[in-house]
Amino acid sequence: MSRDENISSGVQTPTNDSLLDKSIQEQKNDDSLDDLPELPKKSASEYIVVATLCFLVAFGGFVFGFDTGTISGFVNMDDFKERFGQLNGSGEYYLSDVRTGLMVSIFNVGCAIGGIFICRVGDVYGRRIGIMFAMVIYIVGIVIQIASQDAWYQYFIGRLITGLAVGTVSVICPLFISEVSPKQIRGTLVCCFQLCITLGIFLGYCTTYGTKTYDDSRQWRIPLGLCFAWAIMLVVGMVSMPESPRYLVEKARIEDAKTSIARSNKVSVEDPAVYTEIQLIQAGIDREKLAGNASWMELITGKPKIFRRVIMGIMLQSLQQLTGDNYFFYYGTTIFKAVGLSDSFQTSIILGVVNFASTFLNIYLIERLGRRVCLLAGSASMFVCFVIYSVLGSVNLYIDGYDNTEENTRKPTGNAMIFITCLYIFSFASTWAGGCYCIISETYPLRIRAKAMSVATAANWMWGFLISFFTPFITSAIHFYYGFVFTGCLLFSFFYVYFFVYETKGLSLEEVDEMYASGVSAWKSADWVPPSTAHMAHATGYAADEKPVDEQV
Repeated sequence: MSRDENISSGVQTPTNDSLLDKSIQEQKNDDSLDDLPELPKKSASEYIVVATLCFLVAFGGFVFGFDTGTISGFVNMDDFKERFGQLNGSGEYYLSDVRTGLMVSIFNVGCAIGGIFICRVGDVYGRRIGIMFAMVIYIVGIVIQIASQDAWYQYFIGRLITGLAVGTVSVICPLFISEVSPKQIRGTLVCCFQLCITLGIFLGYCTTYGTKTYDDSRQWRIPLGLCFAWAIMLVVGMVSMPESPRYLVEKARIEDAKTSIARSNKVSVEDPAVYTEIQLIQAGIDREKLAGNASWMELITGKPKIFRRVIMGIMLQSLQQLTGDNYFFYYGTTIFKAVGLSDSFQTSIILGVVNFASTFLNIYLIERLGRRVCLLAGSASMFVCFVIYSVLGSVNLYIDGYDNTEENTRKPTGNAMIFITCLYIFSFASTWAGGCYCIISETYPLRIRAKAMSVATAANWMWGFLISFFTPFITSAIHFYYGFVFTGCLLFSFFYVYFFVYETKGLSLEEVDEMYASGVSAWKSADWVPPSTAHMAHATGYAADEKPVDEQV
C-alpha cells in the first residue's frame, strides 16, 4: 500500500515488511480488528521481571540522590572548610555564602546542560548507551573532585561535570522506564526512579554521618569514592537491560523490538499480543510523523497541543523545586544547626529515613489514586506544613536576636519544627516527588519526548540552581521568613494542577496523544475513555488531516 493510499483511506498501517506477517494479515482478512490480542493483565508477582529491569534503570536516580545527601554534610565538615574555605577574623575557617552557593548550585547548572544537550545521545544511539555514556562523564567529574587539594574552583569544576551526567540520566531514565513498562504499572515503575533518589539521599546522609569523625580528607573523599561503585553498578545493569521497543521501532529494528517486548512481559516472541503491541507503537509513530517533523520548533507548533504540554511540563518541574524540598535536602544540616541542635547530622538521617519510606507510599498511591489526586493532596498538605514551620521559626524560635546557639533558641520550638519538617518530607515524598516525574514521562509523543522532557527537566535544574545558590543569602537576611515564599508557591501549585494537569493513569503513551487531541478539560480527564485497541492500531487519529512529511518507518 502506498503512502498516498494510506492517507486517502483514513487508515494508517505499518509498512515494514517484517510486520506484514501472515498472522497479522489473517487477522485483518477475518475482520477481527475488534478482537486484537493484547498483552495479558497479570498479578503483581508476574511483573517481577519487568519491575527488576526497570529498577536497574531507576538506579540512575540513586546517583543523583547520593550527591544531594552528601553535599549538605560536606559544607559543614572541618577538613572541607579548611581546604576550600577562608579564614575569618577569629582565625577560624568558614565557607562564605558565595562560595557555598556556587559549589552547591553549579551541580544544577551542569544538570540543566546535560539534560538538554547530552541526553540526545539516547535518541541517536539508544537509551542504554545514553545512560552508560553519562556514567563515563560522571566518573571523570568524581575524579576531579577527589583530586582537589585546596583549590575550591577545581572542586567546583568537578561538580559541574558530574552535573552533566546526572542531568542526562534524569531525562533518559524516566523516559526509558515509561517506554518499556506495561501501562498497568507504568506509574509505579517510573516512581521507582524517585525511590532510588530518596535511597541515595538517605545513604548519603548515613555516609557523611559515618565519616564526620575523621579529622582529615577522609571525611569527604570516602563518600566521593563510593560514587565509583554506583556508576559501575549502573553500567553493569544496562548491559542486561533490553532496549526501549519504541526506540527500536522508530529505528526500524522490528525484530529487536519484538524481542524486547516479549522479554519484558514474559511471553513468546511469536505471541500475537506482541504483534499487536508492535502495531500500536508503529501506528503511533506513523501518526506522529504525519503530524510533523521532530524539530525543536515542533515543541511550539506540533500536534496535538504539544506546546501546551511542554509548558505544563516546565511548570510542573519548576513547581516541584518551588515546593521547597531542596531547601531542606541541600541545607538540612545547616538548618538544624539553626534550631539549636548539637549534632544536626543525626536529624538529617531521620529526614532521609522519612523521605525513603514515604516514597513507597507514593509508588502505591500513584496507581491507586491517580497522578492528579496525588499532586493536589501533596500541595495542600505541604502548604499547611510550611505555614506552621515558617510561623514557628520566624516568631517563636529565637529568644534574643538571630544567634544560632543552643542558649538562644527554644528547644521545644526547635523540636516542633523538626517534627513539622518530617511531615513536610512525608507529604512531598509520597506525592510530588515521584508524581512529577511520572506525569512528565507519560505526557509527550515519542518523536519529541526526549526534547520536551529535557526542556522540562532543565527548568527543574535551573530553579534548583537559583534556590541552592541564593538560599544562604536569603536565610542570612530574612531567616525563617523565607518559608513564606514556598508557601505562596504551594498555594499556586494547587490551582495550577487542578486546571492544567491531565490524568494519565492507565493510558498507553499513544492514548495520551488521543486524549489531548479530544479537547477534554484537565479536570475532566480522569473520566476520559480511550478509543478501542483496533482504532488505535489503524486510525490516523489527530493526524488525519495532515500531509506526510517523512517516509514511514
